[in-house]
Amino acid sequence: MSKKVFEALHWASSFLIEKGRDENAGELLLIHYTGFKRATLLAELRSDLASEVWTRFEKAVYEHGEGKPIQYIIGEEEFYGRTFEVNEAVLIPRPETEELVFEALRRIEQKFGNEESLSLADIGTGSGAIAISMKLEAPFLEVTATDIAEESLDVARKNAASLKANIEFLQGDMLLPFIDAKRTFNVILSNPPYIPEGDEAGMSVVVTEHEPHRALFAGVDGLNFYRRFMEQLPAVLNRDSLVGFEIGAGQGEAVAQLLKGTFAHVHVDIVNDINGKDRMVFADITLMV
Repeated sequence: MSKKVFEALHWASSFLIEKGRDENAGELLLIHYTGFKRATLLAELRSDLASEVWTRFEKAVYEHGEGKPIQYIIGEEEFYGRTFEVNEAVLIPRPETEELVFEALRRIEQKFGNEESLSLADIGTGSGAIAISMKLEAPFLEVTATDIAEESLDVARKNAASLKANIEFLQGDMLLPFIDAKRTFNVILSNPPYIPEGDEAGMSVVVTEHEPHRALFAGVDGLNFYRRFMEQLPAVLNRDSLVGFEIGAGQGEAVAQLLKGTFAHVHVDIVNDINGKDRMVFADITLMV
């Protein structure tokens, strides 16, 4: 017996509420499997669903009920106005990271203007969201992106190809590939792992059982990667440079102090996100030669 659109949505909503998930997820999934825009879906509420659409939709709703993120089910997520492929090898891009891109673009223009051949490195690129967005928004940037996981770089390369972003990708641990090659940059950006390991128990299984832990957790206080950056950054920065990090809420002052303790001539800004939480730290650095 065929299901009508409104029946499918009602079933999904009830099921997901029972499972403690977002009841609106059913609508997002049905939009994906029908190929309809939201307005069309609502106009077709009393239409019959094709049996193959219902089969795929039902399976997806069950998967989300068990905790699999919608983005991994449909294989994509929107970021900075573009569609990025995602899978369980990469962190799902978040709106907070869009704010990092926006703020980085603003500060690059403020500090350097539209200089030709400015070099930028995105460390721990994952899906490539930061690197690709920076390149497409500011084509004068020469962008390189690294990740420790080759399977993450596979996703990033696909995204760069589909979005036509000319980016160099390197497999390696943080800044070590650049230190070994004696390469330096005008701008370093990173959204590193920053969640304290003790927070895992209180987090949703949608995150902890599906997104890669290497992209989430960073020691007892969540600051392990920032400490490693402080050891490595001096070797890869040009004399006049900009560093931007995404951080966990409440970590701003600690990361700012790490930067001030590492560089003698540095101006550090802690920047709040749209929700008023400290979410970014930017450092304007001058190295003495």
